[in-house]
Amino acid sequence: MPRRFFRKFLPSRESIGRNRLLRLFGNTLHHPGLWHLNRRSVAGAVSVGLFAGLIPGPFQMIGAALLAVVLRVNLPLAVFVTLYTNPFTIVPLYVLAFTLGSLVTGWSGAAAPVSPPDLFQLPLNDWLPALGSWVGAMGKPLFMGLLLLALTLAASGYVAADAAWRLYVRWNWRKRRLARSDPPRR
Repeated sequence: MPRRFFRKFLPSRESIGRNRLLRLFGNTLHHPGLWHLNRRSVAGAVSVGLFAGLIPGPFQMIGAALLAVVLRVNLPLAVFVTLYTNPFTIVPLYVLAFTLGSLVTGWSGAAAPVSPPDLFQLPLNDWLPALGSWVGAMGKPLFMGLLLLALTLAASGYVAADAAWRLYVRWNWRKRRLARSDPPRR
């Protein structure tokens, strides 16, 4: 993958060491796997970010950071990938998770699920309580669906990032090989 592109946005290991707030974590954040950009680290970070993105509430980035530290994958990328869930995508993702959970648990639909809240009609500080009550009303099918959807997204994200990295490397190797075999033009 284009490492130069990512390096423009990622903090250096030295800048992490100089940060007062991050010194509290000691040497935990100094593991090279948390900052390197290689195929395994990037694919793992995409997978972790997609999984943690479905953690309910504002704990997505914290969950992604903790999983990235435990699994030793690229920390900034894992936290960044969680941003695929936002106020515009969370409701469709939760409806998909509920549908998936209903299929897996055999939920008959005896009690109709609560309709999603119209977030645009609510003040911003009422969004979280409205989403919380909506999620709580759906119970077990939603929980199972979220878990299955998170695992599916994580697995497919890992495979897609790994395949994209491999294709990019092969393409660069082929480009270099062709450049070496062409005679110089005058």
